[in-house]
Amino acid sequence: MEQNYSFFTRLSMAFKIIFSGSYTQSLFTPQTVEAEEAPAIDLKESNQDSALQLLALMQKEGRLIDFINEDVNQFSDEQVAGAARVVHQGVKKTLGEHVKFEAVSDVIEGNSLNLDADFDRNAYQLTGNISGDAPYNGTLIHKGWKVAELNLPSVVAGTDLKVVAPAEVEL
Repeated sequence: MEQNYSFFTRLSMAFKIIFSGSYTQSLFTPQTVEAEEAPAIDLKESNQDSALQLLALMQKEGRLIDFINEDVNQFSDEQVAGAARVVHQGVKKTLGEHVKFEAVSDVIEGNSLNLDADFDRNAYQLTGNISGDAPYNGTLIHKGWKVAELNLPSVVAGTDLKVVAPAEVEL
């Protein structure tokens, strides 16, 4: 059964992945390894500067944070769609200028995919009825994305990157 996720569902999942420490930590937690055999996990400290800078750029070009924080239930579907189009164009422009994405898998979604025992567990997430050890044979639900290049602008020393959208004051 093929699952089609909307743009906003995928965007929401991406933000949850990027900003959820517990989710990120869960990626490194073995699922079926007994406690005495569990290898020590070496977690490195994350640098949030790039994520904050990218959020600021998406706010600047697409007003993403404004849109996400708006209660869209008070607007008609047409108004939300119009606003979403503007946000989409701005975010797409920002990502196109600063990030080059590549598909994790070249297999067409919905087709069969074989994963050998040494498959990259960072690049492939197993879902459904997982039993036994690899190799696994399944259906590719989503081809996945990885960042091939990230080109963010330089930042002036002392800039508070946590301010992703400064308050605007008209004089």
